[in-house]
Amino acid sequence: MIVCPNCNHQNPDGANQCEACYTPLPATASCPNCGAAVQADATFCGQCGFNLHPSSSTHEAETAVAGASTIPPTVVSPAVPNLVSPDPLIEPEPSVTMAVASPNLEKSSANSAVTAAPAPIEVPVAQPGAQVSAQSSPPAAMPVGGAARTQLQQQAARLVHIQSNTAVELPANLSVIHIGKPNDLVPPDVDVSGFPNSEVVSRTHADIRVEGDAYYIEDVGSSNGTYINNTPLSKGNRHRLRPGDRISLGKGDMVSFLFQLS
Repeated sequence: MIVCPNCNHQNPDGANQCEACYTPLPATASCPNCGAAVQADATFCGQCGFNLHPSSSTHEAETAVAGASTIPPTVVSPAVPNLVSPDPLIEPEPSVTMAVASPNLEKSSANSAVTAAPAPIEVPVAQPGAQVSAQSSPPAAMPVGGAARTQLQQQAARLVHIQSNTAVELPANLSVIHIGKPNDLVPPDVDVSGFPNSEVVSRTHADIRVEGDAYYIEDVGSSNGTYINNTPLSKGNRHRLRPGDRISLGKGDMVSFLFQLS
């Protein structure tokens, strides 16, 4: 059965307009998980909560990770310093002793002494890697000045009451914002009891969920329903809010707000 959002008359499945008030009825489809009737543009099933539009981003991320893992790592070989070849050894020339003939035995014995050869000159051999250049020290790191810093700008969301043109700022530190009237079970973050015709709004009427930079509204079981741009929002479904969306709490469009971002 399809319930008319205007007069709550129960119409048979497949009907396009209400038999009682001739209001166009929302299109419905069957949930692939439990078979319950849901609106054609619904994101979640109102009976079992099944996601009617699954995203394929998880599969694409797994494919990208699998493709990246097949790339072999690049091995960088350390630089080998150039070795300085040692200087060749210089062998001293052998000394030649000349014999001096003398008729005197004493002089001949004195001159017969062999002149000592000079000691060989030691040439230092350069060891590989022993020479260290005085200017081989690494240059000092240059300070990074004026590094660009990215500052995230947080957007502010508000609800503007159409009947009184009153703006209600949504709390920026909450991920779930409760809309309703004072009660002991779920105190509202946005209290609408001070607006005219607030008797059509339930104490726990709707929630606005914040996920990153996106805002979603869902009905939490109100008595008179929640309408987005004059279209009823079924319990269990949620709608992503865009600037300019009209949110009506209860029937008759008597307590309505415009969603705005700044």
